[in-house]
Amino acid sequence: MKRTPLDYQLLAIFVAVADETSFSKAAAKLGMGKGTVSRAIAQLEELLGAELLHRNTHKVALSTAGLALYERTAHHLAALDHAVCKLPELAEQPSGLLRLTAPLDFGRLVLPDILAQFSRRYPDIHFDLHITNRRVDLVAEGFDVAIRAGAVALKDSTLTGRKLSRVGASHYAAPSYLVRRGKPKAWGEAGHDWIMPPHAKDVWKPAKDFVSRFVCDDFFLIRDLIRDGAGIGVLPRYLATPYVREGLIEDVPLGETPLFEGALHLLYPSSGQVPRKVAAFRDFVVDWLKRSPLE
Repeated sequence: MKRTPLDYQLLAIFVAVADETSFSKAAAKLGMGKGTVSRAIAQLEELLGAELLHRNTHKVALSTAGLALYERTAHHLAALDHAVCKLPELAEQPSGLLRLTAPLDFGRLVLPDILAQFSRRYPDIHFDLHITNRRVDLVAEGFDVAIRAGAVALKDSTLTGRKLSRVGASHYAAPSYLVRRGKPKAWGEAGHDWIMPPHAKDVWKPAKDFVSRFVCDDFFLIRDLIRDGAGIGVLPRYLATPYVREGLIEDVPLGETPLFEGALHLLYPSSGQVPRKVAAFRDFVVDWLKRSPLE
């Protein structure tokens, strides 16, 4: 026969009565009425089909069944209470381990400053960082937060997203390349070597006979290829700006050529209440990027 699951609260009340050997003292300890405690014990006895407590006007004592139940549950309930109370997420100050993944370019150029400032504000939060261009499955791989850049917003119902910043882009080339090959008037123009990320074709929809010289998913490598004169490529502006300032590469205007104008998103699993450590990091990054925009 299928047994009705026991209510944790009923067991907790029973253990309190057993510890105090009194309904009134247990009620005071638990912050509830004596009648509530009495009804809870009666309900538990009915569920188990056994008398758990011997009662008289002066004292409450455990029956044989009550003693057996107490010995089997009291220490487990105490351990459970301790474990729940010690959860980092229940602490007043956010704490615990935060598993974070971010793309290489953002992870290397922007994230260090964010993490340094965040860690000073929240010293009880520790990080497990995975800086990679691989599209991590947050839920399956146990990650708390992902920072992702893309041309379109996320459409994954298992995740909650927060837009952090617009990410603009431009075409760039090395001065030496432009001296050698000249400046094109439009993207994909014949006679030039083109460097682009894999998703660029979805945005620009080039002619069927177009062949790029390099397709690369690492913007650091694209930037260095451009710097070394390998071709004309697209870069996020925040990644290109340091090289432009040093004169290593320069912006190449291409008229009406469309560019992906993506956005940076912060994502976390949609699983009810947002953990304090995640909310703290989310809000900190949003505020940081408002004060220090990428463009």
